[in-house]
Amino acid sequence: MGPGGDAARPGRFFGVYLLYCLNPRHRGRVYVGFTVNPTRRVQQHNGGRKKGGAWRTSGRGPWAMVLIVHSFPSAVAALRFEWAWQHPQASRRLAHVGPRLRSEAAFAFHLRVLAHMLRVPPWVRLPLTVRWLRADFRCDLCPPPPPHMPLTFGPPPPPRAVAPKRRAGPLADLESEPDQDAEACCALCARSFQDEEGPLCCPHPGCRLRAHVICLAEEFLEKEPGQLLPLEGQCPGCKNSLLWGDLIWLCQMGTEEEEENLELEEEHWTDMLET
Repeated sequence: MGPGGDAARPGRFFGVYLLYCLNPRHRGRVYVGFTVNPTRRVQQHNGGRKKGGAWRTSGRGPWAMVLIVHSFPSAVAALRFEWAWQHPQASRRLAHVGPRLRSEAAFAFHLRVLAHMLRVPPWVRLPLTVRWLRADFRCDLCPPPPPHMPLTFGPPPPPRAVAPKRRAGPLADLESEPDQDAEACCALCARSFQDEEGPLCCPHPGCRLRAHVICLAEEFLEKEPGQLLPLEGQCPGCKNSLLWGDLIWLCQMGTEEEEENLELEEEHWTDMLET
């Protein structure tokens, strides 16, 4: 998929990136990290430890963020992916990936590891996006990513998008009254939604489907009974095809407070893993 086919999806951003060192003295070095804000993170790396960068990149810049894998369902999922990419020899999921060859550059080795990671559980079931940020570094992954993982180019989408607020006032109350009872219940099991869980909603215009995450997952997995995480399915309401990753991203609309907490978490994990 090219640049024109990539529409930014709203929600919280969790990404795992690959840095490449442009400093002639350290050229060829790479670094793998986790971020919720790619633009801010690469500035921190190039600013050194005092600006929030990692000690492994401090004083060796400039660094270029050449590739990022994003659309993880949670920060924990992204952090686990980051750890496995940094330590492929210690991950049982990657036991089939051979060690780095003596003649193999660090950049080529990390791309080889990434290509295999995207093809093994649990990552092969995730709705990930592989994004090249620098066209001059782009090369084919072997094996290629699964069909449901788009390969995109250019800058990443904004870290967070704010959901439009509902119109306030008496007219809004009148408009919502007829469907209030129906929208308070799952369309599949007819049970009400708990306050702490947000329903999954079909994004297609005119479709009012609202369902529990588990209910819709079971509906999508009817043809794949051995799996736990769906890839895509047909909306029970409007019958349109839906990607599971799009539904999750639309459901997880972050707040400013959540984004600040994630930025602190990013710095906390960077410090913990490097000390």
